[in-house]
Amino acid sequence: MNTRQNDPEQERRTIHLKVNDKDYALAIGDTVGAVAPSDTLAHTLRETLGLTGTKISCDQGSCGACTVIMNGKSILSCMTLTIECDGARIITIEGLADPATGQLHPLQQAFVDNSAFQCGFCTPGILMSTKALVDQNPHPTRDAIQHALSGHFCRCISHYEVVDAVCQATTTEGDHD
Repeated sequence: MNTRQNDPEQERRTIHLKVNDKDYALAIGDTVGAVAPSDTLAHTLRETLGLTGTKISCDQGSCGACTVIMNGKSILSCMTLTIECDGARIITIEGLADPATGQLHPLQQAFVDNSAFQCGFCTPGILMSTKALVDQNPHPTRDAIQHALSGHFCRCISHYEVVDAVCQATTTEGDHD
């Protein structure tokens, strides 16, 4: 007999997330609105919180489309269980633009300026990886940018436009040699 299945303490457990600077308390369980222990962060962001900018493509961690930033590092949200994120600070594509003005983040604007997208499906994940890179290294080299993009698979564009966009957004006095 599995006693954990009906454990009242397990049913009342709540996890806390800060997503795009908004606090969420999510019950864990199998009731409507609760997060199942098997739910991925991608599922929770999209289906529970309504943040559909995070995309699910391969659902196996191979393409990078589901990338978000958790506690300052880019992660694959399709490979991360929501229950592993208790207390985490998460940024999704919806959290990049200035919430007061709606002005795009400089990386987003550089993507627009350099046509660094086509269909746009994988663009949120690519932006989140480059944002995590730029947060750690405000003036990355082209090699560092290419390394940060190495986990992304896009069928529409060349990553050259993306690298150029990141370079534009982060250039100061001859960077990116």
